[in-house]
Amino acid sequence: MLRIVYMGTPYFAVPALTALVNGAAPGVLLPQGYEIVTVVTRPDKPVGRGRGVAFSPVKQAALDYNIPVWQPGSFKKTANSEALAAYRADLYIVAAFGQILPQAVLDQPHYGTLNIHASLLPKYRGPDPIAETILQGDTETGVTIMQLDAGVDTGPMLLRRTTSIASQETTGSLTLKLATLGAQALLEALPLWIASKITPEPQDESKVTHTRMLRKEDGLIHWERAAVVIGRAVRAYTPWPSAYTYWRGKLLKIVSAQPLQVEIDSEVPGTVSIHTEAGRQSLGIVTGSGLLLVKELQLEGKRAMSAEEFLRGYGQIVGQVLGK
Repeated sequence: MLRIVYMGTPYFAVPALTALVNGAAPGVLLPQGYEIVTVVTRPDKPVGRGRGVAFSPVKQAALDYNIPVWQPGSFKKTANSEALAAYRADLYIVAAFGQILPQAVLDQPHYGTLNIHASLLPKYRGPDPIAETILQGDTETGVTIMQLDAGVDTGPMLLRRTTSIASQETTGSLTLKLATLGAQALLEALPLWIASKITPEPQDESKVTHTRMLRKEDGLIHWERAAVVIGRAVRAYTPWPSAYTYWRGKLLKIVSAQPLQVEIDSEVPGTVSIHTEAGRQSLGIVTGSGLLLVKELQLEGKRAMSAEEFLRGYGQIVGQVLGK
């Protein structure tokens, strides 16, 4: 029976783990079957004001399936690398694990280390491909099952599967879609890989693009940019770090919005007006090109609310310039 070590941390890695659990018996996915000998995830972190400990989604899923969980920290430490080798696994599977594995670790299992990456490589290597594909205005994305090497998403590809990006897709909704697609792609690739019926394909280095880790400050809206660019940012930064501006010194999150390409007379970017369409009101905010129609927003210390509800309580925002 094949021995597998699974490595992952956020929700993106949960559907693939679930799929592996469901296909483990002999003859379901592999003739000999397999065993997930441990799930490796990042160490727990304290959260909230009470500094309580929250389990990662992958840890919680593994505990639900009664799979041993290991949280060793960095595998650059020799002791951790040796402890991993002691599992005598035949295959490592990685999905959004959150650390770069040294080549010595990747070479431990007989069948190497496979990774589920949330983009169509070689496009969008790096830590935040889902947000980046929305920021860039792509209409299609997908997942890549690849063989890991010591680089950042540089290894050869085993299989790619595509999906469309809906017009109002957010990073949150697209993550759910790609997590499911990634699980399906893994189940498709795994038996072919173990049976040596799939040949890894090197990535085309001339088509490589990169992403970086998102930061909280990335969500700050620059109103001099075009409405279509800001609209994509609102979707890309949902649920985190969120797209936000300031009004009267308080943070104001833009929860839902869409761009409107109209000619604007020389008003200052960030100026707020009321836009009415089909009897519904929204905030029309002047940008460097067009209006951003805000449908839902959240003022610091308050709950999220529709633009109509917000205007009933904070009508004085009309005519003011956001960003201060």
